[in-house]
Amino acid sequence: MESYVPTLKKLYTETIQANLQKQFGYKSKMQVPRIQKIVINQAIGDAVADKKLIDTAVEEISLIAGQKAIPTYSKKDISNFKLRKGMPIGVRVTLRRDKMYEFLERLICTALPRIRDFQGINTKFDKRGNFTFGITEQIIFPEIEVDKINKLMGMDITFVTSANTDEEGFALLKEFGFPFKK
Repeated sequence: MESYVPTLKKLYTETIQANLQKQFGYKSKMQVPRIQKIVINQAIGDAVADKKLIDTAVEEISLIAGQKAIPTYSKKDISNFKLRKGMPIGVRVTLRRDKMYEFLERLICTALPRIRDFQGINTKFDKRGNFTFGITEQIIFPEIEVDKINKLMGMDITFVTSANTDEEGFALLKEFGFPFKK
């Protein structure tokens, strides 16, 4: 019996690695950049007043990621925002290995095409080949039932790659079929 391998992982090992090795002239396929992890982060400013928002956000992000999300806590007091040290203010989940590839496939094939008037994603890398972009509504994911939503919340999705330059990181995500703006 053959074990399950995510589609994009198979695509990476069979074609993307070879394409990038040829494009950048790497001597070994171990030099070819790869996605190391995907981090989904959701900051919830209104959680200061309503603690239930954190619980619903943990549930929603866990559904989207396919892995349990954890709350994040404030590190210091900020009196202007009525914020105390140790209060829950966000939710985060880190995806690696197979779950990462499954999430990436769902993001590219189903979630992003559901964004209204979608023109592509801006190419803003962090000078080290890592890429972060924001989503304004969590309802673009098919796992979320629109009827059960209390509040529309956005999230940041970060792709941490082993690429050394932005050009390599861009080429890697482009090979996966990431819809960047022209």
